[in-house]
Amino acid sequence: MEKIPMTRAGHTALDAELKVLKSIERPAVIRAIAEAREHGDLSENAEYHAAREKQSFIEGRVKELEALLSLAEVFDPAKLSGAIKFGATVTLVDEDTEEHRTFQIVGEQEADIEKGLLNIRSPLARALIGKDEGDSIDVKTPGGQRGYEVLRVQFI
Repeated sequence: MEKIPMTRAGHTALDAELKVLKSIERPAVIRAIAEAREHGDLSENAEYHAAREKQSFIEGRVKELEALLSLAEVFDPAKLSGAIKFGATVTLVDEDTEEHRTFQIVGEQEADIEKGLLNIRSPLARALIGKDEGDSIDVKTPGGQRGYEVLRVQFI
């Protein structure tokens, strides 16, 4: 199967979530199911059905996280340099509004645009790959065509 690119921070966050699910959430839902069973008739027991639904979600997420982590190819951005690539932290200026934005190009699973973590598969990230400081790019976004200039590229 294809490796999934991930930063060290993203890998650590997913691993921490997996540990919480296995060591805290899973045992708690098993106890909730046992308690609900003690209340008798399971066919009309809302607590039981809610606990089973939560258990199903937890087990699904555990399997998803285990699969992601097994396929992860972890990159340490601090060991990289040169033109923009996965893991780069890029400061851009919008050529129309003069607004400055800083993004780190990360894997799909760790992307969060509100936190400045840009999905490597996004149109903006794909346009940035291979560019360097001072380069200009045009990107077709859901909001229309946008032009940006790369002000700074860091690997931190």
